[in-house]
Amino acid sequence: MLKKFFTRLLDTLAPREGLLLMGLAVAVGAGTGLAAVFFIRLISFIHNFSYGGAVELLPALGRWWFVIIPVIGALISGPIIAYFAPEAKGHGVPEVMSALIMRGGRIRPRVALAKIFASALCIGSGGSAGREGPIVQVGSTLGSVAGQWLGLSDERLKNLVACGAAAGIAATFNAPIAGVVFAAEVLLSELQVSVFSNVVISAVSASIVSQIFLGARPAFVVPGYAMHSPWEIMLYVILGFIAALVGIMFIRMLNASEDLFDRWQFPAYLKPALGALLLGLLAYGYPHVSSMMEVYGSETRLGLPLINNMPHVYGSGFEFLDQVLKGQAPFWLLALLIILKPLATSFTLGSGNSGGVFAPSLFTGAMLGGAFGYLARGIFPEMEIEVGAYALVGMAAVFAATARAPLTSMLIVFEMSNDYRLILPLMAAGMVASSVAEWLHPDSIYTIKLSKKGIRFRSGKYLDVMQGVMVEEMMEKNPITMHSSQSVAELFAALQETHLHGFPVQDETGNLYGIVTIQDLERTIQKLENNKQPDKPTLRDIKVGDVATPDPVTVFPDEPIWSAIHKMAPRDLERLPVVSRRNPARMVGLISRSDILRAYDVALVRQQHEQYDQARLNLRTAKYLEFIDVIVDRDCPYVEHNLAEIPLPKNANLVSIERDGLILIPHGDTKIMAADKITILCRKELIGKIRSLLGSGKIGGGKCLSKS
Repeated sequence: MLKKFFTRLLDTLAPREGLLLMGLAVAVGAGTGLAAVFFIRLISFIHNFSYGGAVELLPALGRWWFVIIPVIGALISGPIIAYFAPEAKGHGVPEVMSALIMRGGRIRPRVALAKIFASALCIGSGGSAGREGPIVQVGSTLGSVAGQWLGLSDERLKNLVACGAAAGIAATFNAPIAGVVFAAEVLLSELQVSVFSNVVISAVSASIVSQIFLGARPAFVVPGYAMHSPWEIMLYVILGFIAALVGIMFIRMLNASEDLFDRWQFPAYLKPALGALLLGLLAYGYPHVSSMMEVYGSETRLGLPLINNMPHVYGSGFEFLDQVLKGQAPFWLLALLIILKPLATSFTLGSGNSGGVFAPSLFTGAMLGGAFGYLARGIFPEMEIEVGAYALVGMAAVFAATARAPLTSMLIVFEMSNDYRLILPLMAAGMVASSVAEWLHPDSIYTIKLSKKGIRFRSGKYLDVMQGVMVEEMMEKNPITMHSSQSVAELFAALQETHLHGFPVQDETGNLYGIVTIQDLERTIQKLENNKQPDKPTLRDIKVGDVATPDPVTVFPDEPIWSAIHKMAPRDLERLPVVSRRNPARMVGLISRSDILRAYDVALVRQQHEQYDQARLNLRTAKYLEFIDVIVDRDCPYVEHNLAEIPLPKNANLVSIERDGLILIPHGDTKIMAADKITILCRKELIGKIRSLLGSGKIGGGKCLSKS
């Protein structure tokens, strides 16, 4: 009913496209901001109740409270995730990415509620996770639901999902710029200007709402750090290399934990409680570090170093980060937490509990950076090294390594600290960490979960879907070619006439010689202009074979499009000659980037068909159910009428409409068109009644929908 109301309201008002999306971006941002405020305060309430009032009830339990409280929280959150919304499991961002590439940005509304309460219970009771992943998923869900209620297209749904994700980061960390870059760099990887503006508006809206309730101060108050020597940049580069290794360790540790719990035959709703038990035992066995290193008395209680009555490995750890960034934490504690924090997070999220990995990555990076700063100061005592500065840069470097988002990492640390003077070390360490981690471990902490399901996500696209489309299906079979003996003047004329940017070149025998592009022509003209000799050659004197690139990269027609993408990527090629597998010297076609984009759309349509056919196959196995397919003829009286006007029995439902190769999910206001293929699901005893209802009109050998 609510969806129908909003769609009718939209049809009645018929606002301009830009105005509608802008208004929705503001609404999604504000809604996400309010959700973030509620979520943060709910975490605080659960934490204060658990480690304040509850602990005082039975003080004799001592350190055992650190085992009991997380288990109780997981026993409540586990059933919420298992029975109400399994998408709330884990850190949220992979689920948003999966919705973008597999379901056109469609997310169930209940995911937002499940994520907020399950994550608040997890983090508030001590689970080692962050709050940004849940808010990203909640914001994305709000954007998706708003678009679904209004019946928007998949592209606009994806835009609103990106708006919600950016708003989540902006509201959680008071970092609107980082939120926008996160949506672009991690989720979509490519944004049009119009789409980008909506994401910016949404992030600003969320940040304003968050500041109204939570204040406008940065997340951390950091002293004014700066580089004291240009040579110090080399230390930050080394920190970036080490951060890449630590980031890979974190990814593999979390992945191994997820695999372990997934393989274990145990009730899903109890697995988070087992992870919480392991986390509690880790905290219980946390060494009495005050006997090994300097720990401030106000932080030591029950034989453990604590912040706000919680061990450092619990929660997001941001309270302890404030001390680390001021250079006030001891070296051995920092070195220990480089291992213990990822381990605690792996217990928490690997077991299926709900929370984010953003904060644990930042925490681990700060521990690494602080420990590295101590070592650097010991090795180079003559240099004025500030430990807090390395901790700050380490935060960005480890997150860049785990998420493969160097711009986001740099900007979020900059916005959280409100200090610009370390921007060069942030850039250097972040880019090195991201590049080295990509080289050593292709999957990020977000994409590895998708890769295990056979989904490869890059540049905002589901790449494995391209495996089903062959090069020969998309290639230009009769491309325009040039001969090596033709003049460059003829090449110039051909480029102007066709508006193409390049041609394959054949030799005198008709075999493939090379590729010539507009860039080759421009370089040739520039050389002629720089040649001051009176007898310099002209464009008519130079042959195409002299300027073309010989022996080009080629692809076979029976290879998948994905293979062509791989061959284009290293040198950023725009086109590939397609050659015969029997005779690689003979060209049979040409494939370009535009052909690959077309192939992606074709692949998505095929995937929709496969999913639709599989769903129908599953339904056909159910007892008492049957499908009726009807192709609408031009003479059908219901052409261009709403589906709501069709008087189907109560136990019969319109399942889908196939139109122009696409599968549409119908609603009451959907108009049927000529040549539509309509699928109706009904109980078997209604088949005769349905067929009699479809009794007039000719539909290519079938029946037409009718009121008879």
